[in-house]
Amino acid sequence: MSLFKKKETPSGEIRLDEIDRESKYKIFSPAGDKIIAVILTLWAIFQLYASLFNRVPLQILRYTHLGCAISMAYILYPAAKHSDRHKLPWYDIVLSLAFVTVAAYFVINYKPLQFRAGAYNKYDVFFAGLGIALVLIACWRVVGPPIVIIASCFILYGLLGKYLPGFLHHRGFKLKRIITHLFITTEGVIGNPLGVCSTYIYLFILFGAFLEKTGVGQFFIDLANSLAGWASGGPAKVAVLSSALQGTVSGSSVSNTVSTGSFTIPMMKSLGYEPEFAGAVEAAASTGGQIMPPVMGSAAFLISDSCGVPYRHLMAVAVIPALLYFTGIWISVHLEARRLGLKGLPREKLPKLWPLVRERGHLILPLVVIIVLMLQGYTIARAALIGCAVCILVPYLRKGTWVNFLDILKALPQASRSVISVATACSTAGVIIGMVTLTGLGQRIGSGIFDLVGNSVFLALACAMFTSLVLGMGVSTTSNYLITSTIAAPILIKAGVPLLAAHMFCFYFGIVADITPPVALAAYAGSAIAKGNAFKTGVNATKLAIAAFLIPYMFALNPKMILIGGTLLEALPMIITAIFGLVGIGAGFIGYLNGPLNMPLRIVSFAGGLCMVIPGTLTDIIGAAVVVGVFLITRFTTGKKTAGQPE
Repeated sequence: MSLFKKKETPSGEIRLDEIDRESKYKIFSPAGDKIIAVILTLWAIFQLYASLFNRVPLQILRYTHLGCAISMAYILYPAAKHSDRHKLPWYDIVLSLAFVTVAAYFVINYKPLQFRAGAYNKYDVFFAGLGIALVLIACWRVVGPPIVIIASCFILYGLLGKYLPGFLHHRGFKLKRIITHLFITTEGVIGNPLGVCSTYIYLFILFGAFLEKTGVGQFFIDLANSLAGWASGGPAKVAVLSSALQGTVSGSSVSNTVSTGSFTIPMMKSLGYEPEFAGAVEAAASTGGQIMPPVMGSAAFLISDSCGVPYRHLMAVAVIPALLYFTGIWISVHLEARRLGLKGLPREKLPKLWPLVRERGHLILPLVVIIVLMLQGYTIARAALIGCAVCILVPYLRKGTWVNFLDILKALPQASRSVISVATACSTAGVIIGMVTLTGLGQRIGSGIFDLVGNSVFLALACAMFTSLVLGMGVSTTSNYLITSTIAAPILIKAGVPLLAAHMFCFYFGIVADITPPVALAAYAGSAIAKGNAFKTGVNATKLAIAAFLIPYMFALNPKMILIGGTLLEALPMIITAIFGLVGIGAGFIGYLNGPLNMPLRIVSFAGGLCMVIPGTLTDIIGAAVVVGVFLITRFTTGKKTAGQPE
């Protein structure tokens, strides 16, 4: 029986794999699906065993995790974008088995390798070199070429450093030294990024898969409808609210856009929103899901590990910027709805809040449990494991939410499949990090750029922002963060930005890259569902998410805003003025504030809002006066125009 079959796509249906490279799997027959599901489930069981009993040595855990991820990448992902996804070429099987052999070699020999550190034999070098090559090829398939090209350039830099001028010059390293450093030591491929992926990230991806199987995603959409569906521009506000809620359990901008957008975007279009604006609303809101605690994007766990801060502390730090991000989008959506005169949905067509909470409110218990556990000091892994157990039990608390137990167990292979892209990105980023540590390049680049920008913190922030946006074109947030935190974060720290604020800055702009043209994957997903222009959708999404371009500067220049070196009481005035500033900025972009704004007033409103966003009492006073003045002008002119008209 063939492992592959043809799957027809219904007319008009948007598939995630058409937009997101990381979801472009091969298409198997039912028999093939079962074989793959069994392999992925066994991987999941191994991960659970390792987390539950904590008896698997570090190297064995990481090599096994990497072996599963890379070998399955060759089976599940086609060699090229236009490859036939209904065939499993012989060379994919060979490549998959080759990496299984590599991983098995290092798992079996992990103790002897420790004894002969620095004096590796020819077999060690051969398998290490083969492993690096297979990791890079797999990452090219799964994540895309940018990060692979960058990693390859770093390897070349290690080989050819003695021929380079200036601060890039170093003594150079032999190929054997580079290969063994990158694949055998814990400074490269199996370094900290892969370590975090094989523990925390895997467990939280599994937690999200369990939540999806128990119906929490649909509950969030229904809850958002009941809360905001009736308001002015209701469906757009539902998109913002449901994406924020969905983002607490989903770390992917594109998949969040597709899952919630398939419901919200058609509703927005039916009420009169332009396709490009409807797609932009969903893309901007879904992208923000990666910064919404408690379960943020995969890179958040890497921040916790890199900065040495407990994840519960990171959640507390991330709350204020996340709320400001979604507040900014909400304000822009509201002003656009008022400008177009768009109304909400009739209340009788919307779910009733209290019956909804009474019948399905218990489905949110796993999130509550995991937050409480992390706040009480439980480890991330232990909290995630208990959260997964609660996920399995919670649907059976009420008969109306019962689900087939076998359907819940499908979360195991789903989580394994989802983590492949993260694992390949983390292992490839390990190549970059390994070469930076081997050559000392990070310190050299930091010193070179710091000499260029001088003592200007703002210029250092601008350099880091553009680095993140450029490197984020078409790559995952995890890949982007790993690269920029290695290269750009040290520059910010040297310029005086606190460690955690510097890493959060890079994290934010890595996320914003998903909606920033020319390569804006989340915006492309929204435009595909809305059947609109992709580039225009990206531009609109960037306008809606303007807060995301400003908030990182706010907390980098004044870390007290995210409770670094300060208290909530000290941060509160900054938060309030920032919200009013976002009103002025949104009005400037949308062209409406209690009435239509002409171009001069839009510019003035934007400038006033920007003044309130910039930390400082004087700028806050000036900005508030300007925005209030614009509001009064529009109120007066709008009232004057309509005074003589019949009601």
